[in-house]
Amino acid sequence: MALVATATAAGLLLTACGDDGSPQSADGDNLTLTEMDYYNTPPGRGPLGEQLNQCGKKAGVTIKRQIVPDLRTKVLQLANSRALPDLILVDNPDLQQLAATGALTDLGPAGVKTDGLYPNVVAAGKYQGKLYGVAPGVNQLALYYNTSMLKKAGVKPPATWDELRVAAKKLTQGDTVHGIGFAVPATEEGSFQFESFFFGAGASLKTLDSPQAVSALNLLNELVSSGSAPKDVLSWNQMNVGEQFANGSLAMMINGPWELPLLRKAGMNDFGVVPVPAPAGRTPSGALGGEVWAIGASGEKARKAGEVIKCMVSMENSLEWAKLTNYVPSDEKAAAEFRAAVPSVKTFVDTIGSAKGRSEEVGPAYPKYSQAMWTAVQSALSGSKSPSAALTDAQKQATE
Repeated sequence: MALVATATAAGLLLTACGDDGSPQSADGDNLTLTEMDYYNTPPGRGPLGEQLNQCGKKAGVTIKRQIVPDLRTKVLQLANSRALPDLILVDNPDLQQLAATGALTDLGPAGVKTDGLYPNVVAAGKYQGKLYGVAPGVNQLALYYNTSMLKKAGVKPPATWDELRVAAKKLTQGDTVHGIGFAVPATEEGSFQFESFFFGAGASLKTLDSPQAVSALNLLNELVSSGSAPKDVLSWNQMNVGEQFANGSLAMMINGPWELPLLRKAGMNDFGVVPVPAPAGRTPSGALGGEVWAIGASGEKARKAGEVIKCMVSMENSLEWAKLTNYVPSDEKAAAEFRAAVPSVKTFVDTIGSAKGRSEEVGPAYPKYSQAMWTAVQSALSGSKSPSAALTDAQKQATE
């Protein structure tokens, strides 16, 4: 999962049912709720099961958890046959497509509230004005930089595209060190990374070939064609980028908050984090990452599932989840508390309110637009098409 998307890095592709060593059910003879998520690797796997168990006990239900790495495909199949699990933790850009099947339950009548949550986070959980998903935590991308490398080159952390071009060129040392790296593979992960530049330019997903969109792809194309970024970006995922940054092969990288503990584990502490650069005069704006809780149950099960979700997205549990994953809590007060406790997440917390929901403009059709987008990025950066031609074809592909 790109997490991606959301940006959790996928590890071993396993399918399991409560086999992560954490307790998965409440005691006693009570109502059982089925649940699906794709957290099959640490640090989220075990703690998520523990939180579900605690919230299940609080609601007086048993939670039967199932881990499904290719969750999107699975839940769409189940939705079409009206056989969804009672609780689902789904990547936020997939929510509207799932809600459009009519198989999800409106969270409002189920008792789930969104008071205190970031407005853009609430919007990402809605479809046709109704709330179908709510996130315990969210994320977006930022620019990491190697402090020593920038100081040695006499470069300041870039804030604009022009500054980024100059900095990346000065920091590049042949094939040994590239000025910047990012991940734009032919997957949703590639779209997620490109969207940090796409949305930052003021582009709209409704018009993939707009002048703003072309300018964003031109920028990445210039970075790769000039050698400031390696051509490997076309196949790298976000974890690969983090590894290259940690070993000193990249002076800067575009990545998410989940990289913070991984960098420190690798012994990399000489770095800073700033917002992804935007054109001069524009506010940085990337894509909103993270998962949302949704309900596939009805009746009494839906009410109980709503109680579990309220517990899972509570301030206490959101903070605990944030400290495990480095996601930003969806609750603004909890996010401020997280920033005070963990200074390294400051940039991510400060910019999360400007992140755009990926399905906000094109709704359930987002997966089609995303595929057209990552195809265009691949075509342009590989040199097979100009950025303008690639995005013209992408617009046709998305709307045909």
